[in-house]
Amino acid sequence: MSDASEQQEVLIVTGMSGAGRSTVGNALEDLGWYVVDNLPAQMLRPLLDLAERAGDSLPKIAAVVDVRGGRLFSEAQTAVRTLRESMPSKVRVLFLDATDAVLVRRFEQVRRPHPLQGDGTLLDGILAERARMEELRETSDVIVDTSELNIHQLATSITETFAESERPGVQVTVLSFGFKYGLPTDADMVGDARFLPNPFWVPELRAQNGLDEPVTSYVMAQQGARRFIEAFGAALEPVLEGYQRENKRHATIAIGCTGGKHRSVTLVGELAAHLRELRGVAVSVKHRDLGRE
Repeated sequence: MSDASEQQEVLIVTGMSGAGRSTVGNALEDLGWYVVDNLPAQMLRPLLDLAERAGDSLPKIAAVVDVRGGRLFSEAQTAVRTLRESMPSKVRVLFLDATDAVLVRRFEQVRRPHPLQGDGTLLDGILAERARMEELRETSDVIVDTSELNIHQLATSITETFAESERPGVQVTVLSFGFKYGLPTDADMVGDARFLPNPFWVPELRAQNGLDEPVTSYVMAQQGARRFIEAFGAALEPVLEGYQRENKRHATIAIGCTGGKHRSVTLVGELAAHLRELRGVAVSVKHRDLGRE
């Protein structure tokens, strides 16, 4: 096999209708990927055979596969599994998701029916698609929840994820969130910071957040805070090493507190600093609920 073939990358873009596949396809095209939209699953193997013959003319291919393929989509999971077995180091799956309520709102805004709606409601179509997509979602390499993202934020997220020419073994997003706003659906592992005293109940700290030094000092001075970072970080080390061996290139580690403003923000910063010391790991930090009231 040629060097160009060895360097080739294949990304299968799938997920829920209305979750942003078109936006992702456009973002990937801007990054130089060759994007094929609405590709029947049976055509994946012929497409990749053609790409291998093209060599470095098609180094990065993204194929959008979704329920618009009708009965052909039912074979998508089998096709993806076969490709992964024959090309384990080159094939990745990106799954785009969003909450049912957000998907309903997006379809209502564009006044279009859901592909699986039939004579039912929008929600009927969404639930049918979610059931059909469940197995493919479970085996995806990267899951992006677009519920809180506009098209510009989603495009930026895709650019940050896929633009680097020299990727580390695994790219880790360390995410803070508030439990009262719900668990992040794209988290691979979740830590709970609610065992620590809440700075919200300290009057001089309430209006500040975990990025401010007084809050950081208060949180990290509490019993168990340092031990949590050390233990959680140590537990993640063999996991991230295993991800690299299994070619899982992206992971989201979430830490939550009640509102996602104080404790989780501080601990995410501390955990990110710990993980940046690991070999083959690149770390980015996001605070999902920091701007909420």
